[in-house]
Amino acid sequence: MNKREFIKKSSVGALGIMLAPSFLEKGFAKEKLRTAHIGVGNMGMEDLKAISSHAAVEVVALCDVDAINLSAAHKMHPDARVFFNYRVMLEEMGDEIDAVIVSTPDHTHAPASLLAMEMDKAVYCQKPLTHYVSESREMKKVAEEKGLITQMGIQVHSFYDYKLATLLIQSGIIGKVHTVHAWSPKNWGYDGPLPQGQDPIPDQLDWNLWLGTSTKRPYKKDLYHPGNWRKLMDYGCGTLGDMGVHIFDTPYNALQLDVPRTIKTECRPSNGFGFPENNTVTYEFPGTRYTGKSLKWIWYDGPGAPTMHEDLLLPGMEMKKNTASVTKSAKDKISLDAGVAGENELPEQGAMFVGEKGRLLLPHFMQLPKKIRKGKYVDISREITKVSKEHNLGEPIRNYNTEGPKHYHQFVDACLGKDNTTAPFDYAARLTETILLGTIAGRFPGETLHWNAETAQFQEEKANKYLSGDYRNF
Repeated sequence: MNKREFIKKSSVGALGIMLAPSFLEKGFAKEKLRTAHIGVGNMGMEDLKAISSHAAVEVVALCDVDAINLSAAHKMHPDARVFFNYRVMLEEMGDEIDAVIVSTPDHTHAPASLLAMEMDKAVYCQKPLTHYVSESREMKKVAEEKGLITQMGIQVHSFYDYKLATLLIQSGIIGKVHTVHAWSPKNWGYDGPLPQGQDPIPDQLDWNLWLGTSTKRPYKKDLYHPGNWRKLMDYGCGTLGDMGVHIFDTPYNALQLDVPRTIKTECRPSNGFGFPENNTVTYEFPGTRYTGKSLKWIWYDGPGAPTMHEDLLLPGMEMKKNTASVTKSAKDKISLDAGVAGENELPEQGAMFVGEKGRLLLPHFMQLPKKIRKGKYVDISREITKVSKEHNLGEPIRNYNTEGPKHYHQFVDACLGKDNTTAPFDYAARLTETILLGTIAGRFPGETLHWNAETAQFQEEKANKYLSGDYRNF
């Protein structure tokens, strides 16, 4: 079943509920924003806290397939109605909801979001935007057709250091960029055996609703819910879909990239169940005004990432034979000069822009970018002061508790007609498509896949079946 059929046959679509658009692109003049939250455990709980911290928000509905998560959220918002099934929530409360927050596992992002969007609701959806490329394109299309306020949950997009790095790159601080390296040693992969048998479903969990539109399978304790679904192909998008979205975001935005032309992943052979624990994904993008004729992008994830490369050498580092990585855990494999603590070690996660006039290192997160030229750090304090003043960035803040809600509050204010979102689905869909093309390439390790952005198809026909999936009736 495709996305449109799912919506038509869902409880909302089947009843033929017709609702007047409550939000258009410019928002509307109201003092309160009535929000419904789909998924309130783990990240969903953080999203709930951040959204509801805005003075104009009234939480009217909470939905989760796990009764423990739902109970904890309801204690925070006792006046909100509670639901296990988001379709029932939207059916019963459609005219009482202004905006929907989707914080579920990745495979439910699009089904829940699209249903809300078809009812003309503003949507804040966690990253990555979708589980399939076809869903990203559909969500972008619906948002544009209906003029909806949308935002993808990449909180760091609104942080000082990332906005600063974007402006520095666009100011030409390292000239035109020809290569980007980005990395995270997180391990959202699974190289273990395929599960056998089944375990009793916990009393508090509605397993059928958790599976949602995905293929029905037996429950296994500690493998899917609550925490390990990111590792599995049917539900998550691996480390690339988790940390990759955050770390890709600034270079992608700064360089004004579209989707890539080619993708190649180096990893273990696909087992069709879990993502590889280590991946190196190489993209080639068409050039933009901020790049050369084309841009090469290399992503590294998993234990030991990134793989050593001369572009990643910092002042004081030497490249040695058989060096596998340059992370803190591999200090014994590199030669370091004495210097300021931390300046001769790569950050655990981050990105390196390589341009005509040097390199720019952007740690993840809450650290200022650093310029490197001819093997030495370059003082860029004047450039930082200049762009900060020109764009009213203010002073850097190193407090996640105060910075974290900004991205959420921007969405709320946009819904109320007081601001604009900076990660709407138009942008988020293209970034997510790029990420998902990398996860598909991981099914064909060592092969270069060629992507046609116009037709939304691979030249390699065998890869096209992974661009979408059948929706199960549930």
